[in-house]
Amino acid sequence: MKNFYIKSMGCKSNQFEGQIVAQKLIEAGYQQVSSLNLAEIYILNSCSVTQTSDNEAMYLLRHAHSLGLKTILTGCIAQIEKEKLLEEPYIDYVYGNEDKFRLANLILQDEVFSVKDLMQSTDFCKVTLNDTTKTRISLKIQDGCDNRCSYCIIPYGRGKSRSADSDFIINEINRYSDLGYKEVILTGIHIGLWGDKNILPLLKEIETKTSIPRYRLGSLNPHEITPELLTFLQNSEKFCPHFHLSLQSACNRTLKRMNRHYTVEYYLDQIEDIVSRFDKPFLGSDIIAGFAGETEDDFQTTVENLNKSKLSQIHTFPYSIRKGTIAEKMEGHLPDKIKEERAGIIKKISAEKINTFLKSNIGSEQEVLIEKRPAKNGKFKGVTRNYITVQLEDGEFNSLKKIILTKENIVCPKKIL
Repeated sequence: MKNFYIKSMGCKSNQFEGQIVAQKLIEAGYQQVSSLNLAEIYILNSCSVTQTSDNEAMYLLRHAHSLGLKTILTGCIAQIEKEKLLEEPYIDYVYGNEDKFRLANLILQDEVFSVKDLMQSTDFCKVTLNDTTKTRISLKIQDGCDNRCSYCIIPYGRGKSRSADSDFIINEINRYSDLGYKEVILTGIHIGLWGDKNILPLLKEIETKTSIPRYRLGSLNPHEITPELLTFLQNSEKFCPHFHLSLQSACNRTLKRMNRHYTVEYYLDQIEDIVSRFDKPFLGSDIIAGFAGETEDDFQTTVENLNKSKLSQIHTFPYSIRKGTIAEKMEGHLPDKIKEERAGIIKKISAEKINTFLKSNIGSEQEVLIEKRPAKNGKFKGVTRNYITVQLEDGEFNSLKKIILTKENIVCPKKIL
């Protein structure tokens, strides 16, 4: 068995790790194929952030097994559920989140199960990616999480917070720059916990010790974005003004039940501060709809606060009960229909937000990193520093170009402009 097909679900860290798994298999003599019909091995690098993602993972594995493929489950579901997954007839191998990087050897030894106890792990697992086919690349700088949000199972899938050392990160960024990359995205499970829970020293080193033209930050909790950090980023030549705030709710009562340690008033003020410091920054966020005990009044408070916020886009999903979390035993769990309806309302708010944000950028000059070669329409695609996808009549792949944004060159999937 040498032909493999791999699918990675979930966060940017998991996507990055999936690329590493594929790279290591290719180095070991395996061949990556682009279709299940050509594969002998199916690898699912799973996510367990919601019940929906769990259900999707099991469906994908059953489908691959029905086609006669050997199935390998790795990622957060494998890490959390462990041996019990081998009871399923459609799962042949189960490997944990760090064991996935030894996948080639584990297959060779026909070892069907290997899940390291990440709660005992104190060392960051350093892995490097050698892909040279893209213009932007993720760099995982941190893993695990020490927080215990009442709804979240991910700490049990990722273990305690562990960080890459700054020398490794700086060397990797410069290596990527030498390979031709123009932008790096700093990713992790909770990058605000990097080092001594202060990412600013690392960013100062990136500014002065690397040759990469641009970098972006992964998701941060509101209280991790300090005035000192914002002042530094405001004066940075490399930072892309793209923030992702892990908000989860816009109602204080719900935030308290979620075990989130900030208030709505705090992060609304923080958003105002960011908008005042940067020229048209992109401000994304996460919101969980229909959390346990969320009343209609709680939800309306969230709606009102989201409407008045200056967020650019909101990623929302219905609350999903995760076995083993504090929220599992809370009272007031809502019917799926109500959770879906509330998520739908927030999605409409998000559509209005992104429309407003894109309109505000029309006429502005933005630096674009040209990422994709001409598609069928002959136009290049690229991304601005503030995370707007554009299309261009001409350009050069993997180059930086300043353009004036227009209604015609902004790519908007839902055509809401």
